[in-house]
Parts: sequence; structure tokens; C-alpha cells
Amino acid sequence: MSPVTLLPFIVLIGAMFLMTRSAKKKQQQAASMRNEMQPGSGVRTIGGMYATVKEVNEDTVLLDAAPGVDLLFAKNAIGAVLTDDEYNRIVHGIEHDLKADGSVVPDDASSLTETDEPAADASSDASDDKPLDLGKKDAADKPADEAVVADADEAEPKKTDGGAEAK
Repeated sequence: MSPVTLLPFIVLIGAMFLMTRSAKKKQQQAASMRNEMQPGSGVRTIGGMYATVKEVNEDTVLLDAAPGVDLLFAKNAIGAVLTDDEYNRIVHGIEHDLKADGSVVPDDASSLTETDEPAADASSDASDDKPLDLGKKDAADKPADEAVVADADEAEPKKTDGGAEAK
């Protein structure tokens, strides 16, 4: 057999090797993350529940989901171990990384329209205190080219919906 006919098989075997290698690497990272869990750290389960680790055993984890609510989970059911800041931000809504300038987004939009600066000169020159007509123009206001096209359209007979005159 020539090497050209074996090339697709070699590429297929190489792709399978790379995919299994990356999957194995992800599994090892997840296992090491689960083994590094400490009591008191915040976690997210694969079901999306946030809780605090109360006790870590060989294959199970005891989680404190709420005051007086302890849940026993398998270690494999832990999706992520969160940092303290991230856990507090998600569960308690506590933000530690506020901006230093103290800028706060207002609750209402009325304060967003007020400006301390005068309006730009370009916008005041464009208005010149003339009202802007956004309505349709009459046939008399149209330029000559448009008037000819409008007259040609009116010369065509109009279609009816099948009234008494239609046969």
C-alpha cells in the first residue's frame, strides 16, 4: 500500500489521540480541584446550587446550603470551587471590587438627560428656529422630475376588487 492511502487513517488516529488526551487532562484538573476543597469554601454543584463546604470525606461532601440545611453530595457532583469574593458576589450580592472613582449608575433615566455643558453649536445652527416638516410633500412641492413620474402613475387604471362593473 502506498503512503497516500494510509494518510487518512493516520490523521484519524492522531485526532482521536489528541481528543482523548485533552479530555483526560480536563478530568485530571477537575479531580485536583475537588481534592483541594476545604471546609468553609464556596462551591457550585453540577446542578447549579451554591453552597458552603461543611465537611469533606473520601467520596462525599457535606454542604451547608442554608442555615440548618445540610446536604450530602458525591464529590463528582461538585462543578466548581469558587473563590471567597466570587461566592460572596453570587450568593450574597457583596461586591468588593467597586470602582475607586465612585461613579454610580442612577436608578432613573431623568438624570442621564441633564448635562452640565451647553448644547453644541452645530445642533443650534442646524435648527435656525424653523420647524422641521417630516410629513409628505404635496405634488406642487415636488421637483419637476418627480411630478412627471407621479402623473404617469395616476394615468394607469386602478384595479378594483370585483365590484358590479367587473365581469
